[in-house]
Amino acid sequence: MGFNFNLVLADSLYGESGTNFRSVLDQLGLNYLVAIRSNHFVDLLPRQHTQYLNWHKFKRVFSDLSSENRFIREIIHGKRGENRYWQITTEIEKLPGNSTWYVMSKYADITPRDVGNFYGLRTWVEYGLKQSKNELGWADYRLTRYQDIERWWEIVCSAYLMVSLDSEQMRFSPPEPQTRFASHPEWDNGKGGKNILNNLRLILQPFTLFNLIQPWLTVFSIPELSLGFAKLQFIVYRLTSPIFIFLAHSDFHFSSA
Repeated sequence: MGFNFNLVLADSLYGESGTNFRSVLDQLGLNYLVAIRSNHFVDLLPRQHTQYLNWHKFKRVFSDLSSENRFIREIIHGKRGENRYWQITTEIEKLPGNSTWYVMSKYADITPRDVGNFYGLRTWVEYGLKQSKNELGWADYRLTRYQDIERWWEIVCSAYLMVSLDSEQMRFSPPEPQTRFASHPEWDNGKGGKNILNNLRLILQPFTLFNLIQPWLTVFSIPELSLGFAKLQFIVYRLTSPIFIFLAHSDFHFSSA
């Protein structure tokens, strides 16, 4: 997209996704520091072994220029390569779980001190995300079941769609298909949120009603009914697709949501 930056920071979710996230970084030739799990697996050739080098003390400098003592050591699996491995901690004797990190770097000639301080910048990414989640109310819930996460994002994207449809772009530059929908006897030409919700429900009716009737079509075969619904859904989709293309190119970037 034209952005230029020197370093990518990421947590272990991305650090462990070698075939996806990191492979793209490698293709783009980007430097990165990513967290990895303590049980991160590395293939070793026969007779190779893992070395834990000596600890180095360094000053972890914060944004207010205060500092704390931290410790870092390099872990070499077999032979040192482009990807280097590090362990950072606040206490070398106890290695407390909440203040000990495992990091992988791909950054030519980086020093241990730079690894410790550069990776510490990732905290600000987490801080920014935390503030955003608080504002949106997402921090009030913790969902772990896939079905719950899916439902949550359906709600978020639905709310985003409602906001987008009520934007100035849509109100002052309505796509042409809306004029076709206006002939529906229950179409609402008002400009408020309730008016938009009413019209969205009308647009979704063919798809919703077909899914309600479809189980009966497995009991009673009525090909004409199936084909009729399919044709109606196709017409509605063909008329609504310009609206969503319009949204995708507007300032709201609905396609990203």
